[in-house]
Amino acid sequence: MPSSDPPPAADPPKSETPTTVEAPKLSGAELKKQKQAEKAARRAQAIQGKQAVPAVATPAQNNEAQKSGKGQQKRRGSTSGPGVPIRSKTPVVAPAPVVPKKEDKTVEFFRHLYKPRMTSIAGASKDVHPAVLALGLQMSNYTICGSCARLVATLHAFKRVIESYTTPPGNSLTRHLTSHVLSPQIEYLASCRPLSISMGNAIRWLKLEISKVDINTPDTTAKADLCDAIDVFIRERVTFADQVIASSAAEKIRDGDVILTYAKSSIVQRALVKAHEEGRQFRVIVVDSRPLHEGRHLAAALADIGIEVKYCLINGLSHNIQDATKVMLGAHAMMSNGRLFSRIGTALVAMEANEADKPVLVLCETIKFTERVALDSIVHNEIAPADELVIPGGALEKWGDMKKLQLCNPMYDVTPADYLNMIITESGNVPPTSVPVLHRLGNESQ
Repeated sequence: MPSSDPPPAADPPKSETPTTVEAPKLSGAELKKQKQAEKAARRAQAIQGKQAVPAVATPAQNNEAQKSGKGQQKRRGSTSGPGVPIRSKTPVVAPAPVVPKKEDKTVEFFRHLYKPRMTSIAGASKDVHPAVLALGLQMSNYTICGSCARLVATLHAFKRVIESYTTPPGNSLTRHLTSHVLSPQIEYLASCRPLSISMGNAIRWLKLEISKVDINTPDTTAKADLCDAIDVFIRERVTFADQVIASSAAEKIRDGDVILTYAKSSIVQRALVKAHEEGRQFRVIVVDSRPLHEGRHLAAALADIGIEVKYCLINGLSHNIQDATKVMLGAHAMMSNGRLFSRIGTALVAMEANEADKPVLVLCETIKFTERVALDSIVHNEIAPADELVIPGGALEKWGDMKKLQLCNPMYDVTPADYLNMIITESGNVPPTSVPVLHRLGNESQ
């Protein structure tokens, strides 16, 4: 039989409603990255506002900014009411005036040699003895100028330091005197002018003598022994040495000789005076140079005792060297490779003498010998203030204001051993190649 059940009704059609597309949710890392980008953008905008006036935004940019701002607020779920204040833009700050940079007047080739000189006692350590303070100022203004003169004056000042020294309780003279008392004196003298080679040798000797003092020796006895040792050192290494060298050099001078010398050396002056006192007839040509003009004092001293003297500057050297029969030079130091380290201009004099076939004699005490080797006058030298080269009222009076102009005032130069014929010392007359031998013998005798 046919079924009497009615057929199933069809499902009513479903009405399709439009669905809204939700913005994708950002993860925590993405939100953090987005906040950092916003913060960096605000910081860049603030910096740009300081440097220049910010440009006016166009309407399209404003619309985009509003849309992006709404989207960001919706994503963060933050609500901003109308009463929230808006950060004002940074006001424009006028740029600071540019101060012109002062030109560097240091000669690059000698930059490592430039050291400021102390020309007053202001800023000196309280540990510096008054005698050393006075000595430093005298060396700085060239009142005491020669190598041996500075050596003797330094040792005499150290004598006064030792005499006024008292060992603190719980210390010994051997350990306390060198490090706590002598070191400030040496540092102050070096700040006034670089120490000479002879001063360095004497200071090393004095430190060695202090180290030899017995720890059980009373202070009074130890100080008296050190002062006596300083007197003996000056007498043997300087005073007697100068007498021997002057006598030996005077024997080299013959009647009718014309002795040419450069600048002023105390030992050369003593040799010339010694030869004059022995009755020899000779003439002297003194060659000099700026800025110290040391030769003026030598020429005046020789003329006062009756020696015929001719004075000229170094620009007249090539003419006057033809009249000379011997050249006598002083020394600041003798290097271990036989080269002469002396007042600048000495190398030029020795070279001219060598070209003219004139013998060059160097008068030098062994206290000025050193184990150092010098190939040029650049690595080791002393640079004096450039203002010493300026003549009042001259063309260089305002050289500091002239652009691209630099002045260099080195104190010493190096003379090759090939230009030197003989080194006259208290130990004998030797060639330049024997300098290291005499230096080693002198150190062994100590």
